[in-house]
Amino acid sequence: MIREIAQIEIDPARADDFEQAVAGAEPLFWRGGCLEFSLHRSIEKPGRYRLLVGWESVEAHNVDFRGSPDFQHWRAAVSPFFLSPPEVEHLDQILPRTQG
Repeated sequence: MIREIAQIEIDPARADDFEQAVAGAEPLFWRGGCLEFSLHRSIEKPGRYRLLVGWESVEAHNVDFRGSPDFQHWRAAVSPFFLSPPEVEHLDQILPRTQG
């Protein structure tokens, strides 16, 4: 599994509406094949969020999900809140290792 991490900057005055929009769009990710989904808000910078999504592969995110109508619905729901385009990267877990 790889993890997509998206850093999202919004106006902190719109935080409640943004969080509701993300919660409402969460089923789109599950339907799109994600393996985990969470949203985190920075304590020091309340307009900064990190969206963490687990995918089977980078292609499952970049090709399958991003090429789907669900991605278009996701962007329509949350992009009005963005102060700038999200910064997205994919991580491959190195540690901790599983025993086996």
